[in-house]
Amino acid sequence: MTNPTEIIPGVLFYSYFSSMRKEKVGFFNHNTLVLQVSGCFTLETANQHISMKQGEMLLIRKNQLGEITKTPLDGEDYQTIVICLQEDMLRTIALEEKIETAGKYSGPPNILIPGNDFLRGFFQSIIPYVQHPEGKITDALGMLKVKEVVQLLLNTMPALKEVLFDFSDPYKIDLERFMLSNFHFNIPVEKFAYLTGRSLAGFKRDFQKKFGVSPRQWLQEKRLTEAHYLIEKKNKKPSAIYLDLGFESLSHFSHSFKKRFGKTPTESL
Repeated sequence: MTNPTEIIPGVLFYSYFSSMRKEKVGFFNHNTLVLQVSGCFTLETANQHISMKQGEMLLIRKNQLGEITKTPLDGEDYQTIVICLQEDMLRTIALEEKIETAGKYSGPPNILIPGNDFLRGFFQSIIPYVQHPEGKITDALGMLKVKEVVQLLLNTMPALKEVLFDFSDPYKIDLERFMLSNFHFNIPVEKFAYLTGRSLAGFKRDFQKKFGVSPRQWLQEKRLTEAHYLIEKKNKKPSAIYLDLGFESLSHFSHSFKKRFGKTPTESL
């Protein structure tokens, strides 16, 4: 997520603003717990579309690609608290608590967490750190807050053990289906390789065999073809789609589009 306030480095984040933001998140490195304080939070991945409002909580599974939309509601500012459950911390908790890991988790990747007094009380204990971000919070305190919330999550939903303590690498999955669903995310080829359960060399080899071109060539062509369709057939403005299709800047998109189709995106409208 972009531009949050970092309360505990690498662990606890806070967002507060008054106008809608659509964020092309890309890759979620770690399991992430989100509490919606006010406004509406929407997560869209290749397989799920989840929205939540005030007081609701969501556990987002690691190793995913997704897009987030943050929207203030009814004149209220948007506020959310995000806790990053880093794998090193979870491994430490598993060792200390003697938690057995069962292997590869295969359930839904994003899970709405039912509210209760314990979890609400935990997030109330976070508020002073949000209100006083200038205070120096030690790494040890950050670890204690993670341990506390993990225990509360397991108390609320014991089955979350399978999600939180799955330390396996992604299995080798269907390359074509994955790439067709996720080509628009602007992440390095190395991340695509990892998420499909392959080494970089194996990914490039399988990709060439499946698509007949290199990953970078295919991604560029696929994104430009989709852009051409959206502009000519759906009358979408170039400025409204270039980020959603994985281009880093409008100028780069326009240059690539003209090189491929012989005219600028604006001329194609």
